[in-house]
Amino acid sequence: MGRVEGKVAIVTGAAGGLGEAIVRRLLAEGATVVATDINEQSLSKYQEAVGERCMTQCHDVASESSWKEVMEKTLARYGRLDVLVNNAGIVIAGSVEETSLEDFRRVQQVHSEGTFLGCKFALPAMRGTGAGSGSIINMSSVTAIGGFPYVFAYAAAKGAIRSMTKSIAAGTSAVGEPIRCNSIHPGRIETPMVRACREERELLSGNEAVEEGNPSGHPDDIAHAVVYLASDESVWMNGSEMVIDNGATITDGSVKRRVQH
Repeated sequence: MGRVEGKVAIVTGAAGGLGEAIVRRLLAEGATVVATDINEQSLSKYQEAVGERCMTQCHDVASESSWKEVMEKTLARYGRLDVLVNNAGIVIAGSVEETSLEDFRRVQQVHSEGTFLGCKFALPAMRGTGAGSGSIINMSSVTAIGGFPYVFAYAAAKGAIRSMTKSIAAGTSAVGEPIRCNSIHPGRIETPMVRACREERELLSGNEAVEEGNPSGHPDDIAHAVVYLASDESVWMNGSEMVIDNGATITDGSVKRRVQH
């Protein structure tokens, strides 16, 4: 308990799945959390649970004006920002040939542009308040490391997040700034988004077992890693990528996907 006591964190994509688990773990460890999501109605559960230690905000991460509003309200209410978790995301199943330009751009907007905007506005907010330090945690994926042909747009976006994270970390490190930026790379975690993508892909391929190998992890497996990166326990981590996939990316054959057309 109390590992992030006194810290103020923004968590995007907080309405469910990984985001909900992350918000609840940060709150349990003493943080004050601004929980944001484009689905505002699903955020009401946090107000009922913790009151003043959690603020909710409707937030389109692909919108610059929406990010400005979230930052302004966070600083106006709590006076500081210590942690940003860029977690919001969508997935659209499809290989490179199956993916439309419209779908590709939409996935990039939410993931790549959303993460870019979050980092862009978080850095000056962290610099100008509190202790002048902070932790940015970007949710990437094992799809940024290996080849996952049936979620092509998603993999491309997560690869961009991986590279952005390292570039930001290199920038803060070069000037001796105590703001760190790290990425988390989950494997298959059982969330509504992952289940929906799997079902969509199985329907498209006519294959009832698109994925095989390691079993799915739990959202809390990722939330615990977020708490570590948000806490002062990780002050020497900057530009690192935490792969949480039960060894899938290093085990021969375990990340193979059977896709039938």
